[in-house]
Amino acid sequence: MKLWILTLGLLLSVTDSFAQIRQPGDYAFTQDSLEQPKTQKGKLEGPFEFHSKIFAGTVRRYWIYIPVNYNKKRPPNLLVFQDGQRATNPDGSLRIPVVLDNLIHKKDIPPTLGIFITPGNLSDKYPDNLGMSNPDHRAQEYDALNDNYARMLIDELLPEISKNYSFTADPAKRIIGGTSSGAICAWTVAWHRPDAFQNVISLIGSYTSIGFKPATAESPIQPGGDLYPGLIRKSPIRPIKIFLQDGSNDLDNEHGNWFLANQQMLASLLWANRHADETGDKGPRYKVNHVWGDGSHNDQHGGTLMPDILRWFWKN
Repeated sequence: MKLWILTLGLLLSVTDSFAQIRQPGDYAFTQDSLEQPKTQKGKLEGPFEFHSKIFAGTVRRYWIYIPVNYNKKRPPNLLVFQDGQRATNPDGSLRIPVVLDNLIHKKDIPPTLGIFITPGNLSDKYPDNLGMSNPDHRAQEYDALNDNYARMLIDELLPEISKNYSFTADPAKRIIGGTSSGAICAWTVAWHRPDAFQNVISLIGSYTSIGFKPATAESPIQPGGDLYPGLIRKSPIRPIKIFLQDGSNDLDNEHGNWFLANQQMLASLLWANRHADETGDKGPRYKVNHVWGDGSHNDQHGGTLMPDILRWFWKN
């Protein structure tokens, strides 16, 4: 009887050990992504609504994060993040306002103004029932390789926000980021307008063929994001600093393989730098960092990395 009890105890112990084994995609927040009682907190204002002329017929929401001790006469650094409804969710995977609070409080990064923007929705008023879901004009904006979104952001929305909030005009002190299609959108903005944004956060980026449309008798071919590795190799280097993250269990579907696509982005960026060195090019180089994991198509891994990602961009 005693032997049976001992055996049962060992079985329970082994079972508990197996239950504690990490599963693919499991990543835990550090304290920098959790609210800390002694941290001075900034203020999140919004949501506000914005109607774009470039994307006519759409409406989008945005939030403004104002750091502690904000001084309009001393413009802070700028962070713009796509899919703002998820980036600002206090119970979500990103929790960026909380991360900004903690890092600014610890002086790990400079004071930073945050702008968190949803994609557009084809309506007069942004639907109140969308919650964390995507508005219906997301793919048309985020997965296109043209400069429409860059022009909307830089020429329409930022000037509107600057009427009430101050932020740096230095592209080296501005970050634009996103996840999935929001990540390729962020890259596209910097690709077209490095004069406005020179830092990109790319989490589970959709460098795939979502935006691709074949040519028809009425319209030319519309390229998809899978074209970017080739464009990077065949175009002059832009002064862009980028952090890439993805997981080996990301999507593999008719649009492409996300993990392979992100590795192709990394390989192309590194090749462009190497080729420039070999040919004596005196121009800029891409500044690149990356972390690969074993997650699927979600923000969990990228969210846990967010504090270190921001430190990497502004460590100097």
